Amino acid sequence: MTTVTAPPPPAARTATPAPLVSVRGLQVAYGDGPLVLDGVDLDLFPGETVALLGSSGSGKSTLMKSLTGFAPITGGSAQVAGHDVGTLRRGRLRNLRADVGQVFQQFNLVGRLSVLTNVLTGALHGAGPVNAVGGFSSADRQRAMALLDRVGIAHKAKDQARTLSGGQQQRVAIARALMQRPRLILADEPVASLDPTMSHQVLDLLQEIARADGIPVLVSLHVLHLALDHSDRVVGLRHGEVLVSSPTAELDAERLAVVYDVSDADQEADDAGH
Repeated sequence: MTTVTAPPPPAARTATPAPLVSVRGLQVAYGDGPLVLDGVDLDLFPGETVALLGSSGSGKSTLMKSLTGFAPITGGSAQVAGHDVGTLRRGRLRNLRADVGQVFQQFNLVGRLSVLTNVLTGALHGAGPVNAVGGFSSADRQRAMALLDRVGIAHKAKDQARTLSGGQQQRVAIARALMQRPRLILADEPVASLDPTMSHQVLDLLQEIARADGIPVLVSLHVLHLALDHSDRVVGLRHGEVLVSSPTAELDAERLAVVYDVSDADQEADDAGH
């Protein structure tokens, strides 16, 4: 009698997570002006850092604004953390914006307030009536201090924000964004005003947060080598259209040159080599 042994079951495959952000055919125009974005597709998955690359005027900032309802969606769709952005009205827009942490080029801190208080303002996105008038719970304060420790600046908690260096202020801004427990982080040119060493440190921190917390980070940059060093994927915009969308490991300066206008390409290639 021959015994037939059933083959072992195939190895379990890790299911691809659903994107937290799904943009399809997105068009944005201001008033009667020309399209600033034209037919943009974009997916952002939990835990990844995506570099949004392009020259000034390529539409990077407008794309980020469209994900939180600050730029008018005139065509296509944008789904962000379960919200259909193009259909949201004021109250629902507040809910969406509470789910999105933002990091800006100019930090947007209140300089005369302490570092700790600046971080605590991130809790106002989910504040009740007490917090809304300026009170913060002990739990909020403990969480804010833990976040300052995470970004390496807890020792500056009592200092006025305006006394910090640019790199330190950006770390405070990142802690403030984390304070609101975001499901997505948008970082619009977060290192444009920082020196090269601090730029790498801040982008390393954002990528670590994405991986450790499972939060997608979309970071707008204009320098090639920073995008290549600190992202999992690169999306390249030129004149409002996506010309590149690939894993970073498959890209180099030559393949990304198409993103830039001729006048910018040589400078960006030089930057990538430094």
